Amino acid sequence: QVRLVESGGDLVQAGGSLRLSCAASGITLSTRHMAWYRQAPDKERELVADITSAGNTNYADSVKGRFTISRVNAENTVNLQMNSLKPEDTAIYYCNGASPYSGYYPWGPGTQVTVSS
Repeated sequence: QVRLVESGGDLVQAGGSLRLSCAASGITLSTRHMAWYRQAPDKERELVADITSAGNTNYADSVKGRFTISRVNAENTVNLQMNSLKPEDTAIYYCNGASPYSGYYPWGPGTQVTVSS
């Protein structure tokens, strides 16, 4: 059974940084096309960044240049380094597969990121 658990969220001031981590069991993340998503209050979940099994990365325009997605294969984690945080980055952040083709897994609990102005 696949299980994804996100961690690292916190309350930070605008301009600050956070590093989120997604730990997986039941799958090997290095072989999957994975993504970070976020869902703000009263908004739909949106894809923030993704990383292919080859290590290629893509970012939403809203986070490009501020966020970096990476993997630590030895730990079976996918991470999201978030710099220059803005209040509009406030959301619950989740990791999951990047597309129906790559496959989706049961959603984890997410991790709350709150950015104060």
